[in-house]
Amino acid sequence: MTKLERSFAFKISLIMATRMLGLFMIFPVFSVYANNYTSVTPLLIGVAIGAYGLTQAFFQIPFGYLSDKYGRKPLLIFGLIIFFIGSVVAANADDIFQVVFGRALQGAGAISAVLMAFLADYVSEDERPKANAFVGVQIGMAFMLALLLGPIISHQIGISGLFWIIAALSVVALLVVATLPHAKPKKQYSLSLNNFKRILTPALLRLDFSVFALHLILTSAFIAIPIFLVDNNILNIQDNWQIYLPVIVLSFVGMIPMIIVATKFQKTKTVFLLAIFLLALSQILFYQTALNYTTFFIILTVFFTAFNALEALLPSLIAKTASSDKRGLAMGFYASSQFLGAFAGGIFGGWIYHTLGLNSVFLFTTFIALIWWLVALSMSTEKT
Repeated sequence: MTKLERSFAFKISLIMATRMLGLFMIFPVFSVYANNYTSVTPLLIGVAIGAYGLTQAFFQIPFGYLSDKYGRKPLLIFGLIIFFIGSVVAANADDIFQVVFGRALQGAGAISAVLMAFLADYVSEDERPKANAFVGVQIGMAFMLALLLGPIISHQIGISGLFWIIAALSVVALLVVATLPHAKPKKQYSLSLNNFKRILTPALLRLDFSVFALHLILTSAFIAIPIFLVDNNILNIQDNWQIYLPVIVLSFVGMIPMIIVATKFQKTKTVFLLAIFLLALSQILFYQTALNYTTFFIILTVFFTAFNALEALLPSLIAKTASSDKRGLAMGFYASSQFLGAFAGGIFGGWIYHTLGLNSVFLFTTFIALIWWLVALSMSTEKT
């Protein structure tokens, strides 16, 4: 990439990572700290964790389309302001329903599709896979950092203080957005049936389902994982970083050769199927294995190695597959699928926890991963 492309990719990834860090920091702690609120049930814990996904899913397509029409930067500013308001609402909540509302407002600032389309606007097609993989890695790193910081911050200043930190992160993202250029796309189009058909091809729909399944599994798993850590006396909630930190390091080391094989040696489909298999393996092991520090550490490392590889590969695949003039709209459908998966994971994970028990959540995520693997078998074998 040129110096300009590298700088632009860094800024986009910083905005994305900062915002995702804010969304993810409650994952490792909320199911444990939720009893601080009134009206709590296991189902509502899942709803609160996944509520942002429903509004993200609903607003990604309008945000993507409007960014194609009016420009990326105004939509980024608007979305981050909504995210800030939602964080403040959640920070002031004392009832679980207020947290759900605040999380839903956070999700209504649906700028993921706009960011990815913005990146594609300013990075050449040949360099775009690298740029998208770079952003994907930063999202993975943001999630890993969230696992480290969430327990530490919430232990020090409480779950309300954690939401105030999240609000502050949105201000940081706004400052970065202020440095970006403002330019409206040259081509205009309407939301016609033909234009929707162009972004609902079998290839794009497989990728949309892939990101749906990935984030459904992630959200469901993180209803159970924090509770398992505490209930199995593996670690106290404030000491979770002691397991997450080495897992972060090892999972990124494990991801690197997978990305190299996929991009340099054009084995994208092979690596993609392997990563889904590892994801499914981690979930069935969580379900069947007697958990102690060692087994938990190994399984979690396998899970995040696969997750990071998939999170890095998917954005470059969607950017390559979508046509340039409909990229914002296509990214909108992709991002909607991602966050709808997060919402579905929260709802179904919370419901299964409530009705069948916590361990059954992992049986559900295993089933989803196996269906995803079968869908991925029909991916194109063209070089990507």
